[in-house]
Amino acid sequence: MVEALLTRLPQLRLAVSATTRPRRPKEADGVHYWFLDEDEFDRRLAAHDFLEYHQFPWGQRSGTLLSELERIAQEGHVPLLELELEGSLAVKQRVPGAVTIFVDAPLDELERRLRARATESGGEIEERIALAADQRQRAASFDHVVENDVKERAADEVVAIVERELAAATMAHR
Repeated sequence: MVEALLTRLPQLRLAVSATTRPRRPKEADGVHYWFLDEDEFDRRLAAHDFLEYHQFPWGQRSGTLLSELERIAQEGHVPLLELELEGSLAVKQRVPGAVTIFVDAPLDELERRLRARATESGGEIEERIALAADQRQRAASFDHVVENDVKERAADEVVAIVERELAAATMAHR
C-alpha cells in the first residue's frame, strides 16, 4: 500500500519510524527506520519527541518522531504514516485533518505472508495474528477500511481514497 501511494502520489513522503528492533540485512538507518537503542528511545520519549509510539507484545517499540513530520512539511510535502492501530487513533486525535485507513488482511493471508517473509519466529507470527484479530474489532474507529485481499485492487482503493482526501483538503484551504 505504501509503495503504491508513494509511487502514484508524488506529494506524499513516508515518515520514517523509529524502532528499537535490530536492523535486518539491507536496512539503512534513516531510510527504513531510525534504529534506536532502548536508552535513546526512552530519552526521546521523555523529551516528548514522539507524535505517537507503540510497544509490541514481543518487546520492540516503534514510533513517529515529530522531527520527521517537520522535515516533510519543510520540504513542501504531505506526510504518510504507516502505523499500528493505537498510533493511528492517537494521530487522529492529535492532528487536525489526519485521515486514517484501516487495512484489513484476511487472517489466513496474513499468516501466509508472515511465514513467506520468514523474519519472525513461529511464536511471534502467532502473536501478530492474534493482535490482528483483536485489532479488527476496532476497524470502525477509522475513517476508511480497505480489505487487503488482492494486493493490486486494495492498493488502487487506498490510492483513490487518498486522492479524494487530498483534493478535499486542497479545496478546504482555498
